[in-house]
Amino acid sequence: MLDAHFWVGVALVLFVGILVWAGVPGLAAKAIDSRAEKLRARLAEAEALRAEAQGLLEQIKTQKQQSEKLAAEVLANAKDEAKRLQAEAQVKLAEQIERRGQLAERRIATAESQAAAEVKAAAAELATQMAEDVLKTRLASAKSDPLVDQAIAQISTKLQ
Repeated sequence: MLDAHFWVGVALVLFVGILVWAGVPGLAAKAIDSRAEKLRARLAEAEALRAEAQGLLEQIKTQKQQSEKLAAEVLANAKDEAKRLQAEAQVKLAEQIERRGQLAERRIATAESQAAAEVKAAAAELATQMAEDVLKTRLASAKSDPLVDQAIAQISTKLQ
């Protein structure tokens, strides 16, 4: 068994020697270096992508702040506009109420005038009716009315 171990060791040393003479360690080092270089390139690319993503994130944050600021301005402007419109509506409502009040007052005055005119007309008609009734009774009771006789006499003197 000692011989078998010896020959295995010799074979191993010869194998390692052949590998060194063939340049396998250099090839292995080149492959490892190549692989390391690829990893470095990937890391550099990942770092560049990370920096780009960070820049985009900052840009998005800035845009968000600007959007929030713009939204706040729009909201403030909308509130101001709503207050202005409310004030205008109140003024217009007050004017409309005033106009309607004046219109109602004019209608009331017109109605009062018409009522007064109707009362006057009714009073005049009643007075005329009463005068007619009085004259009819006077004429019926007296065959000649001194006022009528005097009026007839005046007419005859004026005609001559």
